[in-house]
Amino acid sequence: MTFNPLEQRGIPLERQIRNWRELNVTPIDPDHCDPYTRCRIITMNGIEVEAIMFSHQLARNTVDPEVKRQLAQTRYIEAQQQKAVNWLLPGVSSVLETTIAYEQVAVDLTAWVARMEPDPYLKQAYQFGVLEDFDHLYRYANLYEMIEHRKADAIVEGLTEVMPGRPTKYHHRHPADNVRDPYAKDETNPLSKLHALTIMSAEQQTMNFYMNTGPTYMEPIARQLYQEIGLIEEEHVTHYESLVDPGETWWEQLVNHEYNECYLYYSFMEQESDPRVKAIWELHLNQELEHLHIACDLMRRHDGRDPESVLAPQLPDVLTFEPNKAYLRELLDTQIDLTTLGAGYVREAHERFEKMQEQLHGGEAPPSERVMTQHDEMFGREYRVETEGEHPDPALREK
Repeated sequence: MTFNPLEQRGIPLERQIRNWRELNVTPIDPDHCDPYTRCRIITMNGIEVEAIMFSHQLARNTVDPEVKRQLAQTRYIEAQQQKAVNWLLPGVSSVLETTIAYEQVAVDLTAWVARMEPDPYLKQAYQFGVLEDFDHLYRYANLYEMIEHRKADAIVEGLTEVMPGRPTKYHHRHPADNVRDPYAKDETNPLSKLHALTIMSAEQQTMNFYMNTGPTYMEPIARQLYQEIGLIEEEHVTHYESLVDPGETWWEQLVNHEYNECYLYYSFMEQESDPRVKAIWELHLNQELEHLHIACDLMRRHDGRDPESVLAPQLPDVLTFEPNKAYLRELLDTQIDLTTLGAGYVREAHERFEKMQEQLHGGEAPPSERVMTQHDEMFGREYRVETEGEHPDPALREK
């Protein structure tokens, strides 16, 4: 692939505003759509929300009124993009059905990034996190059958397995042990910057979604499970955002954000199976190309540097949503017992981890364990989707 967004011009900014009729997109049909179309929608919503919030933070930290006005213009278009993307999700889906789709995104997006990441330390960070998202999918799938009496495979459609990952109760670590070492901005592969920004943005929107939707349930076990996993999503955002070099200037971060949006819209346009959704990816790509050029001009003017010095000379191979079953099973077999210590990983529980577990659980089973007990009492079994055979860890095979 030789697509270089720095050499392409998009739609002029003054022609990018859409009217209400154009923004009023028809949502996907949840019963007949490609599950990975839904995953792409959820991913791009997270990317757009991060772009908007980053632009707000940059605007709050600059004294130049002209820069504020320029950011406001681009940000308004980003807000329209976010509305069009997120409104593709159907209103008929329940919060729990959307939650399961969010976790499918977390599993297959993070697994793909882990497979493709060139830096061993960053790769390990994604491998570690994906085994936790994998377990969240399993817990929510059992809650879904309990509350709505439906099966999660109707959502993931066999593309992603549903079975235990690293047990959720072990995800609660001392906050200091969630902070990783950052990449070195002048030495790391440009692809690594895109990966870190993508996964951080995806996890951030999951954190926001759970913290706002969790208390909308009446069932006590649902409220409690969202509260528990919502706290873990905060840990995950800390985990991933700390991978980004804090020495990047505001302008460097701005062009990275815009370049990443071009990368993802191009990737999803190339693989989208729904023609109507594909047209939205193509339109947004052509808008983002112009946003990238505006960001590059701001970097040259205010940072005194050429954006080509920090960006990839051409887009990397497209980011792909695809099954990662064999890869995840390998991780389940080799890394399920890891926890963190400082910026590294260990296999044995340590004093700080054990103290956190004691403070939080207080000797009681957390919601993630109680949801399984209640499901077993109701159905006499667990809910799993094991398309590739029994669980690779004998201790986690269904009794």
